[in-house]
This record gives sequence, structure tokens and C-alpha cells, in this order.
Amino acid sequence: MIMKKLVLTGAAGRLGSYLREPLSKMAEELVSTDLTDDIGTLYEGETYVKANLESLDAMVDLLAGADMVVHFGAIGDEAPFEQILGPNIIGAYNVWEAAYRNAVRRVVYASSVHAVGMHSKRDCIGTDAPHRPDTFYGLAKCFAEDLASLYWDKRGVESVCMRIFSCAQANNPRSLGTWLSYDDLIQMVQRSIDTPVTGFTVVYGISNNDRVVVDNTKASFLGYRPRDNAEEFADEILKNTPPLNHADPEHTCIGGPFAVVELGNSGVAGMNIVNDTKKN
Repeated sequence: MIMKKLVLTGAAGRLGSYLREPLSKMAEELVSTDLTDDIGTLYEGETYVKANLESLDAMVDLLAGADMVVHFGAIGDEAPFEQILGPNIIGAYNVWEAAYRNAVRRVVYASSVHAVGMHSKRDCIGTDAPHRPDTFYGLAKCFAEDLASLYWDKRGVESVCMRIFSCAQANNPRSLGTWLSYDDLIQMVQRSIDTPVTGFTVVYGISNNDRVVVDNTKASFLGYRPRDNAEEFADEILKNTPPLNHADPEHTCIGGPFAVVELGNSGVAGMNIVNDTKKN
């Protein structure tokens, strides 16, 4: 599927850096956007526009003539509610409202496991599990998912809400079940774009891990078939890991560290995430 115009928000972020090149091949024009002044060398067919998610006018202008928008822009960590409110909640409204005003067919949204982070790993929840956010960050993802559902039901804007898990290098016991490789991330976004009809859909952004903690069956129509498996890292990770506390929500809830962090405090700070942003 080659579209006329595709928009990517959050293009300067770590995940956005891996999406820019493959998305540039799916449209005649890829418009990447973020708050930074510059994102470096552009791919063929890509342009960059600095724009603030908190401005509805900016989003309406940005999405003019777009076929779809891939929305990854937001604060990517737990923070005080006052900080989350602007980019993550008001920004989400602005993207969907701008999509509606411009007759954009679909929003492909970077939701998060943290919308359901307080569920137990043992339950292996499906995509229809009720929201159980673990943070203000997760709460904002719940809002955006419900917003997506509303805009499909009342205004006909399709959405695919991708509940992304551990999209970073697998280097801790939790990631053996929650890892999402960059290649699988790209495939999931591509399938969310080129599936002919999606309506409102939730899919878990997780690789084909032996120890997977959720069930993607009801999203199988998207054609997302992850190929990578964190089990290849298991021996190295587990040999240096002491026994985990089976009563600690950090180890029993799918939200991991976000399930125990104080509201408003960073959940990413203690996760040892390697910043391997792609350089083009």
C-alpha cells in the first residue's frame, strides 16, 4: 500500500527513529514531526515539521491531506499529572480531532502495556481485558484508547491502539516475557497501516516470546506475526539474577516497575534501558 501522505509524530524519539525509514517507503510523502529543531538527514520522500501536540491548530495543519497518522509523540514515562496532561492527554485529543477534521482514515497509536499494567502475568489477559492503569502515564493511555473508540463509534475514524511492551534491549528477567524487538515493532506498525479495515482495534506490541504474558488472538486479523523471541537471551539474563520475590507486584504484574513506582515518579529510571536510537 503506497499512500499519498503519512504523518509520524514523535519522530525524534527512540522508537520513532526506527520507524522513519520503513514508513517513508509506504507513502509518497512522509511528514515526520516532533519538538526538536532538527532530526538529521531525511529519507527519500520525508519532510520534517516542528510542531507541538498541544496545539490543535498545529495538528490540523500537519494532518491536512494525510491518509493516516502514526502517533508516537508524548512523554514516554511516568511524570506528575500536570506534565502528562498536555502532551499525552490534550495532545491525543488534538490528534484525533485533527484527523477527523481532515478526513484522515486511521490513527495508528502507540499505546502501552501500562494501560493494563496492574493485571497479573498469570492471567494472560487478552486485548479485551478492562483497563487497569499502573500510573498517570498508563491512565493517559486509557484515555487515548477510549478516545479512539469514541471517534470510531461516533465519527468513523479508524484506530489501531498498539499496547507496546518492552521495546528495548532485553536485559532483565521481565523482558523475557515482554520484549518487543525493533523488527517486530516495524512489522506491527506496517500491518496496522496496510490492513484494509480495522475499525477500533487493540493489539499487544510484544514479540513471539516463549514466556509471553498476554494473548493477541483477537487481533490476529491484522496479520501481525512476530518473529523474534527473547528466549535467546535467557541463559545470560538468568545466570546473574537472584530469586525474585513472588509477592512483589513488580514481578507479578505485567506493568513491572511501573506497578510499584509512586505516582508521578519515573518508572523508566530504574529499568536500565539502553539508548540505542537509530542514527541515519
